[in-house]
Amino acid sequence: MAFEGQKLRCKTCSGGEVSLRQDDAAESMARPRFAQTATALTIVILFLFMASSSLVTSPSFEDNDADSQTSARQGSLDVDCTGYKFEDLFDYNYASFDILLGDDWATAQMSAVAYVNGSNSATVRENLDELFDGTPGGNNSWMSTDEREAVRAIGPECIADMDTRIGIREGLPHRGGVDWNDLEFVKDGIALDEVNLVPDNHAEERDCQDLLASSDCKEVPVTVTDDLQILMFTKEDETHNVRFDQLPNSGSSNFTLALNVTNMSSAGLVLTFPQLQGLRMVNSSVQDDNQESTAMPAPEAEYLPDGRLRVTQGVSYSASEYPIIRNLFLDFTTQAPETNEIPVWTADAPVDGTVIPYTVGTRTLVDGEITATWATDDSGWALDCDFGEQTPSDLWTAGLTEDGALFLDGPDAPAADESVNAECSVVDPFGATSVETRNWSFAQPFTAEAVISEAGDAVEFTVTPTGAVSELSISAHAHQPNSMGEMRMATLASTPSTLALPMDGLGPGMVMVMGQAQSSGMLDYAFMLNFGLQKASAPPVIDVDVNLDGTNATWDASYLKFTLQGKVLDPDGEAVEMSLSLCGYTTNDFVRSGPAWEIDVNIVSCSSQNPPVTVYDITLVATDESGTMTTMQVMVPDPYAASEDDPVTEPGVVEEEGLPAASLMATLAVALLGAAVVSRGKDE
Repeated sequence: MAFEGQKLRCKTCSGGEVSLRQDDAAESMARPRFAQTATALTIVILFLFMASSSLVTSPSFEDNDADSQTSARQGSLDVDCTGYKFEDLFDYNYASFDILLGDDWATAQMSAVAYVNGSNSATVRENLDELFDGTPGGNNSWMSTDEREAVRAIGPECIADMDTRIGIREGLPHRGGVDWNDLEFVKDGIALDEVNLVPDNHAEERDCQDLLASSDCKEVPVTVTDDLQILMFTKEDETHNVRFDQLPNSGSSNFTLALNVTNMSSAGLVLTFPQLQGLRMVNSSVQDDNQESTAMPAPEAEYLPDGRLRVTQGVSYSASEYPIIRNLFLDFTTQAPETNEIPVWTADAPVDGTVIPYTVGTRTLVDGEITATWATDDSGWALDCDFGEQTPSDLWTAGLTEDGALFLDGPDAPAADESVNAECSVVDPFGATSVETRNWSFAQPFTAEAVISEAGDAVEFTVTPTGAVSELSISAHAHQPNSMGEMRMATLASTPSTLALPMDGLGPGMVMVMGQAQSSGMLDYAFMLNFGLQKASAPPVIDVDVNLDGTNATWDASYLKFTLQGKVLDPDGEAVEMSLSLCGYTTNDFVRSGPAWEIDVNIVSCSSQNPPVTVYDITLVATDESGTMTTMQVMVPDPYAASEDDPVTEPGVVEEEGLPAASLMATLAVALLGAAVVSRGKDE
C-alpha cells in the first residue's frame, strides 16, 4: 500500500507508471509490517534507516524486448522509487546504523549492516527473486548471482529516491512538525554489498538454467536458510552518501534531531557529530502516537578522545505494538553546563622533558589504551599541544585520534638528530583546561636499515642511535602476520649495532622487523618496520627409498608395474604437490601420509617405444606453495632387458609347453649336482 496520487516509475518497464492505492499519510505510518506479502524492494529500505509501518507494493520490472531483458540480467534496471517511505517486509534479526556527520554540517556518511538468520534469510531470498519478475531467470524460486549483481546495481538509484525519515531543526527543543526528509541520500556516494546471499559451494547450488545468464552464474533455491548480511556504506573515493539542510549556525546553537523508528524491530543507532566545543545532548524522549513513552532505553552520550560527541541509541518495535507510531527526539546545545570540573593530569601521564619516540612515516605514536590513563575529567578530555616558535610551528599538530591514539602530523619529518618540542594541556569538551602543562619532545631515537643475510636465513638489522637519548635498549625479531622469528637484543650508546634476526619458522614472502625500544626518560616505543624484504622460497627435498638389493623399484608379479616409495619435505613448512612422468605420461596419483609418499607406476605407456625401453627414466617433480620446484631423476632397469654378457633367453619365458623355463632348469641342475657331491662325500 502507499498514497494515492503517487506513482512508482519503472523507467525500463513497458507500463511506464504503476499507480498506488490511496491511504491517509498519518494512517499509513501505522500499517503492520507483519501482515502482507510483497516483492523485495525491501532490501534497499533497510539501508534507509526505515523499518517502518506502511507497506507498499514494489514495482514489477517488465522489459520490452530481448535486449532489455539481457541488460536486466546484468543489473542495469532503472527504477524510480520516489515516494517510498515505509517498507518493512525485509525481516532482519538485527541491524546497526552508523551516521557520521561531516565537519561542514551539510553532509554525512551512513553505513548499515543487517543480520538475517534462518527462516528470515529464506524470506529475503524469495522476495528478491520476486523483484525480478518478468526478467529472464527472475521469480523462478532460485536466487542467482546475476540477480545479486542486479540488486547491487539498481539499489543506489532506488535509495537515492527515497525518504530517510530523519529530521533536524535549529531552535529550542521541540516535538513534531519536522520534515522527515531533511536528510536525503546521494546516489553517487552509495555502495551496496552482501554476505552469503548466494552461498558459495552450497549443496544445492547449480549452474543458472536461464539461457541469458552469464557464463559463471550460479543459483540456489530461495528456500535455503543460510545466514546472510546486507551492507550499505560510502563508495570508495566519495566523501559522503547523505546530505541535509545545513543548520544556519552549523550546530553551534540549540537543535533537535528527530527520527521515526516505527517498526524498527531490533537495531542499534550510532550518531557521531563533528568536533564542536561545548556540544552536548541535554535531553531525549520517545513519543508513541504523540504521547511520551518509556518504550525504549535512554540514549548514551560520550566524548571521543578527538573531541567529537557520539550518541548511541537502542531501538525496538515489536509486532504487539502495532499500530503505534513511534518517534525519537534528541536535543542538543552548546551552552556550557552550570557546573564543570577542570580536567587534571594523572600520575601515569608523561612528565616534563619526556621524549615521545616515533619513526618517519608512522603517524600514531602511542596506543589509546595507554593515553587513556594520562588524564581524567567527568565529561571526557582531549590533548591541546602548542609547538611555539618552531618553524613551521603552525603546520605541526599533535593530539588524539578517535580511538585515543597519540598522533603527530607535520609537513616534513625532522632530521634524524632533531626533535620537535610541544607544550601540551588537557582540555575538556566545554573548554576547561588543566592548570598544569607538560613539555614533551617528539624525536626519532634511532635510524635503521636491514638486508637479508647472504645465506638467506636471517635479517641483518642495523640500528644507529640519533642521540635523542643517552642509551637505548633494542629488542627485535623477524616478523610475518602469522609467525615470528627468535628475539634478539642489544644495548646501544652512540655507535651502530647489527642484530641478526633468524627467519627460522617463517614462510616465503614479505618479512618485517618488529620490536621495542626502551630508554630512561623516553616512552617505550613499539615499532614495526617495513624494509621491503622478502624471504626466498627454499626448494622441496625429495628422497626415494632404496631396497636391500640397491634398486629403487619393487616389481609386482606381472612385471607390468612397480612401486616407488620415499619422503618429501619443504624446509619452509609449505605444502608440497608431487607429479611423476614416464614415457610422456604424467600422473600425480600419489598416496601420501605426512612426508611419506608411495606410487604404483604402470609401464604400459612405454610399450610403444622404439627402440624398446631397457631402463625406465622416471622424473619426479615436487612443487611447494610458492611455486618453487625440485626435479629428481630415478632410473629403473627393466628386469627383462638382457645385458651384453647374458644369454638371449628372457627369464620366465616358456620355451616348450609342459617344460620349465631354461633358467629354472639350470637352477635345478645345479641343485642336484650339489646334492650328489654331498652324498658322495658321506659315502667316502
